[in-house]
Amino acid sequence: MERRQLGHSEVTITPILMGTWQAGKAMWTGIEDTETIKAIRAAVEAGITTIDTAEIYGEGHSEQIVAQAIAEIRDQVELASKVFPTHLKYDQVLEACDRSLQNLQTDYLDLYQIHWPAGSFNSEIVPVEETMQALNQLKQQGKIRAIGVSNFSKEQVAEAQQYGQIDSVQPPYSLFWRQAEKELIPYCVAQNITVLAYSSLAQGLLTGKFGADHQFEEGDHRAKNKLFQGETYERALQAVEQLRPIAREKGCTLAQLALAWLIAQPNTCAIAGARNAEQ
Repeated sequence: MERRQLGHSEVTITPILMGTWQAGKAMWTGIEDTETIKAIRAAVEAGITTIDTAEIYGEGHSEQIVAQAIAEIRDQVELASKVFPTHLKYDQVLEACDRSLQNLQTDYLDLYQIHWPAGSFNSEIVPVEETMQALNQLKQQGKIRAIGVSNFSKEQVAEAQQYGQIDSVQPPYSLFWRQAEKELIPYCVAQNITVLAYSSLAQGLLTGKFGADHQFEEGDHRAKNKLFQGETYERALQAVEQLRPIAREKGCTLAQLALAWLIAQPNTCAIAGARNAEQ
């Protein structure tokens, strides 16, 4: 698979990244660790060598499962993790990074990202300058190779850039969720910041596997997602039906079509999760 430069950094990544939110199990149902490990290894064998995780995914469980999956091939993959907004003070960032390194059984992260801006989820407002000082320190120590942000607006990215090099931004972005195109992506293109699109398959909607009467299992966070409710869900299903002939014409699945569209957008790579090797 072709490799792409991550922002201005020396890190190169694959156009499609393996997402591992589901590996943490929290907010998902029917996830088996052994299947997740097989899925991550199948992704690497298929050429998807960049793996995205976060400390909050199952309170470290996702990172620990990723570590098991790549234990013997650490030198062949790029690891990206994230620090949660409850850990954005200087010392907290350093401690959180060390925890992630321990969970992932590695001595460096290829990319370390601020998961949400300070203040998210009723967290304390910490000046981004303080958080960036810690991230710059980690970079100088060789514990991280590049700094990114997630769920930031254009203005928030610009503020963070005043205090250090930002190489990536991770927004929700898919055929069905295109708000990032208004301001964020044009800014990233101008600044040569890589866009790592998450929810690239619209939480699975763009796989075409969901019908009008779909019921999620108890505990599946998607049951509360507005994409799966009322008129929005009806419109989404109609849009999926309009995509099917295009996928047939291209000789690919709906999921492949949606991912191909994303990675053809400027500066954009796509994060896609999988719960088993078949996916």
